[in-house]
Amino acid sequence: MPEIDSKNVLHILDRKVYPGEKARINFNTAKLYTTTSVEVPVIIERAKKSGPVILITAGIHGDEINGVETVRQIISKGINKPKRGTIICVPVLNVFGFLNMKREFPDGRDLNRMFPGTKKGSLASRFAYQFSTEILPVVDICLDFHTGGASRFNAAQIRIDKNDPNAEDLAKIFCAPFTVYSSTIKNSYRMTCVKQGKSVLLFEGGKSQDNNKEISKFGVDGIKRILHHFEMLKPNFDIETPESETKFISSTYWIRAKYSGLLHVKIPIGKFVIKGEFIATITDPYGTFRHKVKASNDGYIINANQSPIVYQGDAIFHISKS
Repeated sequence: MPEIDSKNVLHILDRKVYPGEKARINFNTAKLYTTTSVEVPVIIERAKKSGPVILITAGIHGDEINGVETVRQIISKGINKPKRGTIICVPVLNVFGFLNMKREFPDGRDLNRMFPGTKKGSLASRFAYQFSTEILPVVDICLDFHTGGASRFNAAQIRIDKNDPNAEDLAKIFCAPFTVYSSTIKNSYRMTCVKQGKSVLLFEGGKSQDNNKEISKFGVDGIKRILHHFEMLKPNFDIETPESETKFISSTYWIRAKYSGLLHVKIPIGKFVIKGEFIATITDPYGTFRHKVKASNDGYIINANQSPIVYQGDAIFHISKS
């Protein structure tokens, strides 16, 4: 099992990384049909002064580009070089999916439903097992970055379990516009972090196969606030004061399309709407039908479907409920 020994040497993926050192370790999990190795770069930066070990990950779903961009910026700007402690960055966990712009692993499985994995299971399960046994044990805090799936655009939000007061405190520090209480899903990466006693924040923002500068900024700013809180952020980086505190959301509701047709969203994502407020229209292609979509209740729109067409029953808005 990996560990930090009494001399503060980080043992990870059969390597020793000493205080003040940096390392880029290739996490080899499998090969392509051509026998070419597929490597997952693990980028480690250690300060000489001891402190927490923070793991920042993205791309567990290969088509969620916005999270990858957020972690890329953390590395390219040098934010991952800590004043104390250790920062481990894995910008693309699912390199297979990233190469093909697909959510799943090549075996068709959702990696985020395969944790903690098994040593002799499917490809995704083996990857999850290696990650859970070779990397997670040395970590104190996990920050994992995701986007909405398909054409659904998420407002920048942190998701935490309601029964985890430590995660709630971290969410206040991260200070995304919204913090959504969300049950931890069985066999997810977040569940494995929790079972190993790690503090974990799951960030959601934007949509798959898209790169949104505003969403990336929310992610980068939140990471800087977390690092600053633990005295890990170097003084040359500014900390932006959020416009307001994060808004905690306990209950949500999906507004679904009553008709099939062309969807025209009329409000910005993140807006507070009043029950009965006009928020979208659904039309037919022939100019003979127009249906007004109205808010089901007072609340914040934390996700909107940006697909140009929808079918009856499709989820089109995710709205908070008081």
